[in-house]
Amino acid sequence: MRLPRDISGVHLAKVLKPFGYNVTRQTGSHLRLTTQQRGEHHVTIPNHDPLRTELWLESSRTLLNILRLHAMS
Repeated sequence: MRLPRDISGVHLAKVLKPFGYNVTRQTGSHLRLTTQQRGEHHVTIPNHDPLRTELWLESSRTLLNILRLHAMS
């Protein structure tokens, strides 16, 4: 499976919105998202457009962890 090359940090934040994540702050070029669903959980993602490949891979691992967190509850 090829990774998309045009995803941005803002787009990734929108993808996480159905999981209850909302941007709670921005520090420099990073967004901090927080959810209260299934307990408080924070995620920090880079706010680049587009995300560099290595950052997208790291963010993909973050997405997998979020999916596991929500699937377990």
